Formats: sequence, structure tokens, C-alpha cells
Amino acid sequence: MYVPQHFRVDDLRVIHDVVEQHAFGVLVTADGQGAPFATHLPFVLQRGEGAFGTLYAHMARANPHWQAFAGGVEALAIFQGEHGYVSPSWYENPESVPTWNYIAVHAYGVPRVIEDDAGMQRVLDALVSIYESPRPEPWSAAELPVEYLTRMRRAIVAFEMPIARIEGKFKLSQNRPPVDRARVMRELASSSHAGDRALAVAMEQWAPVQSRG
Repeated sequence: MYVPQHFRVDDLRVIHDVVEQHAFGVLVTADGQGAPFATHLPFVLQRGEGAFGTLYAHMARANPHWQAFAGGVEALAIFQGEHGYVSPSWYENPESVPTWNYIAVHAYGVPRVIEDDAGMQRVLDALVSIYESPRPEPWSAAELPVEYLTRMRRAIVAFEMPIARIEGKFKLSQNRPPVDRARVMRELASSSHAGDRALAVAMEQWAPVQSRG
């Protein structure tokens, strides 16, 4: 990923925060002919496993994507945060052009299929826990027949991807003068589009975070 210094973020805690807040990512690998193949998946991040954390997910066994893991080739997991259009009319200098503000994280690693039932169940339990725990009456797989759960597990493939390297790009008007950045945030915050308003909040939250190499 092209990351100019203005927009580069090296703080692993901050990058992990984005992955967890936008955990529905895209896994990209190359097929046997070198063509890209992508699958959209909800991921679970275990921050403390490995130097940069480890990603866990599962996909349908009918999806041929998991078969590419056998080659031990590096894959890319992409996580997209808030994003939106920025009009040049919001800048103080009229000699400006449109742009797009956004947050993106790229995580690289070699996926490995989890073969044992206990490991697969841990992946499923972690994912369910993340999204069910905040609910007033969390759903539990314990409510389902064992035979049904066994059949459903056979229809999926769980995998882990230790992160070998990770990149954070937070393009949030850091390269503009403070007056321009303030105007961008104000315009986005007053937009009727929920995504724009979320981007304004993200600019307030994340833009001060710069490379801390």
C-alpha cells in the first residue's frame, strides 16, 4: 500500500483498534494462475499472539479460496475504516482539487487451516462472543442440537493468519493547514450522510495520531 509519511501510522495499538472496529475485512490471495482471489469475512484479532497479532476467521468449505493456503503463500487482509469525499470548496485556497479521506489497514501473513475440532470451535466461539456479548439476551450455540452443530462445522473451514507485517494509512487531511482541516471536519459533521458524520468523528479521534517510529 502506498503510504505517504503524512498519513502513516505505526502505533500498533491504534492499528489494532481499527481492525477490531472494522473487523469485516477482505482476504486476498493469488490463485494457481497468479490471479487475485478475494473473500469478504468477519475476522477475530488476537492482539497478543505473535509480534503483530494473529487473525482468525472461517469460510464456507465450498469456497475454493481456502485451498490456496496449502502453498504457504503470503495473503493480504484489508480493513476499511471511515471514508468520504472532500470538496475543494471547503478549503481556504480556491486553487485546490477534490480528494477522498479514509482509513485503511493492510495486514500480511500466511494463512493456515485449523484442522482440529477444538481449535475450530474456539474461532467460532470468539466470533460469537464479540457480537453477542453486548446484546441483552446473547444467543448461544448451546441451544442447538449437537448433531446439527457438528454438521454445520463440517461445512466450514477455520483458519489463522499470524500477522508478519501490518500497515496503517489514515488519510485525514493532516497535510492541509489547520484552518482547512477544521473546515473539512465542520462540513462533514453537518452532512446528511451518516458516513460523512462518522468520518468527522474519526478525524477528531485519529488524525492527531502520527507515525511514532
